[in-house]
This record gives sequence, C-alpha cells and structure tokens, in this order.
Amino acid sequence: MEQQLKRKQGAVYVEDILIAYHTLKDVVFHTPLQKNPLLSERYECNVYLKREDLQVVRSFKLRGAYNRMKHLTDEERKNGVVCASAGNHAQGVAYSCRALGVHGKIYMPATTPRQKVSQVQLFGKDMVEIVLVGDTFDDSYNEAVKGAEAEGRTFIHPFDDEYVIAGQGTIGVEVLNDCDEPIDFLFASIGGGGLMAGLGTYVKSISPSTKVIGVEPAGAPSMKAALEHGHVMTLDEIDKFVDGAAVKTVGEKTFALCRGVLDDIVVVPEGKVCTTILELYNENAIVAEPAGALPIAALDFYKEQIRGKTVVCVISGGNNDIDRMQEIKERSMIYEGLQHYFIVNFPQRAGALREFLDEVLGPTDDITRFEYTKKNNKESGPALVGIELKRREDYAPLIERMKKKGFPFQEVNKDPNLFHLLI
Repeated sequence: MEQQLKRKQGAVYVEDILIAYHTLKDVVFHTPLQKNPLLSERYECNVYLKREDLQVVRSFKLRGAYNRMKHLTDEERKNGVVCASAGNHAQGVAYSCRALGVHGKIYMPATTPRQKVSQVQLFGKDMVEIVLVGDTFDDSYNEAVKGAEAEGRTFIHPFDDEYVIAGQGTIGVEVLNDCDEPIDFLFASIGGGGLMAGLGTYVKSISPSTKVIGVEPAGAPSMKAALEHGHVMTLDEIDKFVDGAAVKTVGEKTFALCRGVLDDIVVVPEGKVCTTILELYNENAIVAEPAGALPIAALDFYKEQIRGKTVVCVISGGNNDIDRMQEIKERSMIYEGLQHYFIVNFPQRAGALREFLDEVLGPTDDITRFEYTKKNNKESGPALVGIELKRREDYAPLIERMKKKGFPFQEVNKDPNLFHLLI
C-alpha cells in the first residue's frame, strides 16, 4: 500500500530503488565499474566507467522495463503490454516479455535499421509482435498509445514512470557499492530523463557531496531547456544523431526529479561525441553508442573541475550499428577541423585542376571528394571538393593559397543548409 501511495504521488524514493534492486538482482548483470588508466591519465584524476554497454541487452534500459513489468497486475499481464521505441527500450521490453511470459506489441519507426528490429525479435521471440509504422519515434509513439487504448494493453513508458525510474536507479546502488573511494563527480546522459532521475535520486540521497552532472547532445538539449524555463517544453527541432538521447520533450516526472538532484548539465556537440566513440574503440576496445559516449565526451568541458578527483561515467549502452561508422568518422573529422568541404569555381581552361593540385593543396592535404561537370560556353565551373587535413593548423594556409591563386570558393562547412543538402 505504501509503495502504491508513493507511485500515485509521482515520486521515487531510495527505498523504491532498493526494492527494484532486489527485484532485478537475478535478471540483470551487475555490470563492472572499471577504472580507466588512459582517461585517468588524460584528465589527471581517477576515472571509473560503469559498463552498462555490457548489460544483457547491451544497455541499461532492461532495468526499468523489467521493474515496471514485474509490477503488472494479473489482469494487465493477461492483456499484454505495448511500447514504442527505436532501439534500447524496445529490446528491454522484448526481453522482459519473454522472461515474464507477457505478450507485447512493440511499435518501431519504419525507418528503424534491420539490425535493431532483428535484435528485438531475438530477445522477445514469439512473445512479441513488432509493428513498423511512421518515419519517426513520435509517429510510432502516437500509434502505440492508440493501440494500447484500443486493445486494453498497458503502455510501458520509456522513461516517465516511477517503476522505470526506480529500475534505472539501481545503477546507483551498484556504483556506490563497488567504488572504494568517495565519488566527487558522476556523469550520465539525459534523453527523456529516466536514467538521471533514478541514478541522481539514489546517489544524492546516499552521497550528497557527489556532484551529479547530466549530459545532453547539443542538437537535443531538452532537459536543459526545461530547467532554464522552469517547466517541461517541447523543442521545435532536434538532431537525431545521438538517437538514445534525442528527445524533444522530457518527462514531467523525470523533470521534477532531475530539478532536485542535478548540479549541472553539459551540452556536447555531436561531432565531439563521434570523436569520443572512435577513441573509446581505438584506445579501449569499447563499443559505445552515441548516447553511451556522451558522459565521457563531457569530461573535456570539465577538465579543471575534475583534476585530482574521483569521477564516474556511465556508459549507458553499446548498441551501435556498424553501418554508422563512416558517418561517425566524418562528423568527428569535421568537428576536429580536419575535414572541409568547398564549392570551388574552376576556370574552364586546360591545366586549372593541375594548378589546384600542385599549388593550392598542401603536401599532406588529401582530396576525399571531387564532383565537377564541365559546361560549354562557361568561363568557370563549380566543383564540390572535400579536403582532409593532417592537422587543424593546416586550414588557414589552405584558405590563403586558394585566395592567392584566384580560385573563388564557398565554405560548405559554414553554411548549414548547403552542408545538409550536399553532404
């Protein structure tokens, strides 16, 4: 009765999280908390990584989904559940459906990569039915809500639910149990806010001196906007690249909890996230999805504050499609100032291209893209030219040589509309 009362009040307490911890202990992996020597040396502090990318479904989402479904009534179990997700939440619900013997309908955008659809089917087997509908998460979410009402199924919300929040908070129990030293800073990503609402609630209650830092992608800072305005609001547009954290509207319940536990929010550019994904893979053999890499990417923006401190970063998931790696590399190179695109107007005369190659390109510059169509009766013709630099410092000399040699150009990188159209 007491637990039900708390749920009606829309709050989550430490005891709720501890109950969830015992509910989940035989279902989820107790993921490792690993000290990372490379990051510790780079930032001159003790950096620990909470490896939720090693969870059963390769993300923390199983914790909240299973905890919510474990508390279904007999009637709700018989009627089944519904969820909407483009990835990790769908896998968590699918796994829970099979483990608990509850049938689930899982709505996913029609644009969801086949690999993710296959994973959901793999975890749910014959206990789930996948419905591909719409082009975006919002489309599938709306259809899922309609389907739940029409069929009398229980909707399993991806973040704005007390049981879901309590389930995600069990990460905090493991972190504080496993770390032998006081934690000065805790970094975790924010999408809808479920992870940080639960994690922050537990950590602040047990270790109030720990600074709890939320991390959002620059293209979808919905929690930061809500905190600045004092209420939940919907962003007009978002960059969907960091798919696990690309949410237009955070939850009302998660907002209320985050407002009380967050010490700060760091907003990280998507390009910086890509650089971090590549570094984690190349230096540590860790496959992190964009939302999972967010907290580590944020460390660059907190260098001075964390020096000499103990820091925990939650790698929330590792469901990264290999098909995205080329885009990840491209975004990283652009952010690091190593990949540039130009529209160059070449004089339509013999030798113009050779002159550009010999006298404009630097000795270590490389052309990665060249698209040019010669047009008759024109003095010049535009070409889309992609140039990769070895060092950021090579950019200014390249620009100077183009101007000196009289090649008119337009920088595509600095024109968002042109960039998205051509690149």
